Amino acid sequence: MNFDYETPQRKKEFPSLSLVLALCAACIGGTFQYGYNISIINAPTAYVHDFINQTWKERFQTDISEDVLTLLWSTIVSGYTIGGFIGASVGGVLSVKLGRKMTLLANNIFALTAALLLGLSYPAGLFELLIVGRLFTGINAGVAICVQPQYLGEIAPTSLRGAMGMGTSIFITGGILSGQVVGLKELLGREEYWPILLASTCIPAFLQLLILPWFPESPRYLLIDKGDEEGCKKALKQLHGAKCDQEWEDISQERNNLAGLTAKKPWELLRDRSVRWQLLTIVLLNAAQQLNGINAIYFYADYLFKQAGIPSDKIPYVTIGTGACECITALTCGMLIERLGRKALIGGGYSLMSICCILFTLTLTFQDASPIIPYLSMACVFAFILSFGLGPGGVTNILTTELFTQTSRSAAYIIAGSVNWFSFFFIGLVFPFIVIGLQQYCFLVFLVICFSVALYIFLVIPETKNKTFLEIQNEFNQSPNNRAASRADGVGTTLLSTSSI
Repeated sequence: MNFDYETPQRKKEFPSLSLVLALCAACIGGTFQYGYNISIINAPTAYVHDFINQTWKERFQTDISEDVLTLLWSTIVSGYTIGGFIGASVGGVLSVKLGRKMTLLANNIFALTAALLLGLSYPAGLFELLIVGRLFTGINAGVAICVQPQYLGEIAPTSLRGAMGMGTSIFITGGILSGQVVGLKELLGREEYWPILLASTCIPAFLQLLILPWFPESPRYLLIDKGDEEGCKKALKQLHGAKCDQEWEDISQERNNLAGLTAKKPWELLRDRSVRWQLLTIVLLNAAQQLNGINAIYFYADYLFKQAGIPSDKIPYVTIGTGACECITALTCGMLIERLGRKALIGGGYSLMSICCILFTLTLTFQDASPIIPYLSMACVFAFILSFGLGPGGVTNILTTELFTQTSRSAAYIIAGSVNWFSFFFIGLVFPFIVIGLQQYCFLVFLVICFSVALYIFLVIPETKNKTFLEIQNEFNQSPNNRAASRADGVGTTLLSTSSI
């Protein structure tokens, strides 16, 4: 196979069929599972409460107290976030040891184990299996959210990296929407079906085990981490077709710049002053992804739908509308990201969310002032979800991939994933107290967060569209004044030399 180096332009505008199928194979058992398992736990809440009470009564001949029931249910729910934190912590290590593809395949062990435990909990009369099962689903999600974006970012050509990276967000929202639909009473939302509903997490796992083995390992991993030139060329040819000279040149250039370096551990990355701005950026963005108020919006959604006169038994169907809204926005973002760039989408998303926080606070404060106000509040719900899906929901993971080179990326994902899952756990723990203390004014807290992050994005983060990983790192290493001057003058960035890393 002949690779020449005389093609400076990246002419590809559309991914090959093989590349699209590889994306679907990685995502269906990856971030689709993450969204699906967040969503399906909501529908059987009352049935699981009844099961715990019934089991407790059979064991101890007395009804369970409300406090103990709440504690057990909270443990089941929080087991997912604890498992996610564990998964994020080990996912980066596994992706270096096993490779991106093999880690995704091995990760299905957690999903299948979880499905078995969740499905057997009711027949066995052991609610403890629900706790362990949700812990395993969390580990599966934590590994997936850490490794899958790396795989997508590394198999994609530079010109399509943003669009490919949006597969993570699209499949998360698709998983949430699928869970909402499957949880309807017309499908698996009835009392007798709740163990099957929770065990249905095995279906995406089986699909990935059937499909993903047909696609190659990450070409960057094969060449830079393993030194397998033939394997890399074969993977590039399968993913991009015969015309993959530019991708080969980019990967070879990165390998030459990283010659003699090995994959960094998280603590080594934290001590590396050359990437301090990249680390600060991913920590801030991953924390903000959970702390920006999106959870508060979903918390208030049912109340606002009731205020608007929607019957309680119809609210689950309206809630599906919010899931569909987020899914459509993720698809739209995927089509826009290579045109508008990452910075415009994520910065614009946080700016719009700031405006929505102000409007939401006003509409909740004057909820009874006019019959039209509840409908304005509903509009704010959908506007906030649209703004979140437009940028923060999808671009955050793409930036985590793009801001680091091969030897640092896995460690960066461990740090980013740990921050994200800890923030998820923290907001779930603290948010009820924020609502009780501040009521509708809690959105002023989220206003400060969204505005601050938007300001940071516009002042600090460079645009990464159509740039190689080395070009992005080089731009971050410039001073803010030089960076601004380069953008204003249209001067292209220079690749890092081996001695400068």
